[in-house]
Amino acid sequence: MQRAPSLHFLVHPTALSILRSDLPKVSADVAEQAANFTVRRIRTLPSHMRIGVTMIAAAVRLIGGISPEQFVVRISHTHLPLISEYFRLIRSLSYAFIWETWPDTRHDGSTSDGSHL
Repeated sequence: MQRAPSLHFLVHPTALSILRSDLPKVSADVAEQAANFTVRRIRTLPSHMRIGVTMIAAAVRLIGGISPEQFVVRISHTHLPLISEYFRLIRSLSYAFIWETWPDTRHDGSTSDGSHL
């Protein structure tokens, strides 16, 4: 019996793609920490919500397998029901982690002194 793909495998690459696109000057380490936080928080969702998020994440990952980075960035700005909510969930968790942990982060991912995190 095969195991289902883990949430980390499904959500983590999507979160990294969104962070790289939305916050181009954020460091790889900060993006990695934010993506890991996002996966951990999604794991704590109630089971029925987690199942829904996993299904949407699997569809996005499967379709995005052809050209993952470009596809994810393009579709993350969609207004389709459920799909847009998935990307909104990832953005809200990732952004909250970044701005709570490093409050001097600017809108492009750089710090207030101009350096990268």
